[in-house]
Amino acid sequence: MAPSLENLLVVGVASSALFDLAQSDAVFATEGEQAYRAYQEAHLAEPFAAGVAFPFIRRLLQLNDLAPLVEVIVLSRNSPDTGLRILRSAAHHGLTITRAIFTEGRAPHEYMPALNMSLFLSANEKDVRKATNAGMPAGQVLKSSFQDDDDPALRIAFDFDGVLADDASERIYQSGGLDQFQRHEATNVVTPLDPGPLRNFLAGVNRIQRQAEDRIRVSVVTARSAPAHERAINSLKAWGLTVNDAFFLGGLKKAPILDVLKPHIFFDDQRGHLISTVPCVHVPFGVSNE
Repeated sequence: MAPSLENLLVVGVASSALFDLAQSDAVFATEGEQAYRAYQEAHLAEPFAAGVAFPFIRRLLQLNDLAPLVEVIVLSRNSPDTGLRILRSAAHHGLTITRAIFTEGRAPHEYMPALNMSLFLSANEKDVRKATNAGMPAGQVLKSSFQDDDDPALRIAFDFDGVLADDASERIYQSGGLDQFQRHEATNVVTPLDPGPLRNFLAGVNRIQRQAEDRIRVSVVTARSAPAHERAINSLKAWGLTVNDAFFLGGLKKAPILDVLKPHIFFDDQRGHLISTVPCVHVPFGVSNE
């Protein structure tokens, strides 16, 4: 009997995040739906190349070598027949993805709660925003030049405010400036922030780390600096969560750190902090995205 999804870390991924669909998208955009259907049928035996989220998804699924820990489900706007190539491509690349939902042009995020998903990744900005606006944890993968490596360990990096935490402190910063933000955080240092959209995803990652600590490394890369760093650490403790590394950059650019860290996925709520040399995900949550 298959394990209950309630006991697993469940991630939804659109085909646009998992594979490189540039050629297929071009056919759809220039020639229309019927030509797209014919194109997919003609290329059914030709697997898609890896996309931006592929390194992340591949390593997640490999954790199941230890025990049933992760479930990855395809959430796709394709129809069932045009979606055949997606699951065939997954099998070709050795990805043990057996579940998929094909919605033929409709945004698939409504099925996330029914599947206990703590993350949905897509390259479709509209779909991601619809999910986020509905209070669901979602992110848009952006184009990347990242070259995958042979390290089996999974490296995940998060921004803090607007990603792991809500945007309450970011609102203080944007309305009152750095000094007011620092005073506010020092005054509320022992008061944990409310969780943000990816708090539950980190909780799921932490559960896996208890069984596979050497297979996952989690980092926080944030513009916070002392003394505001203390509230971030205290919030993580209050939520019962941990990270391996924390980079409190005080407004320094994140790109040099990310280029050294080389995460297989990095989540941030501000596009200006995202770079093309690592797989980046824009989380369109909170005041920075209004």
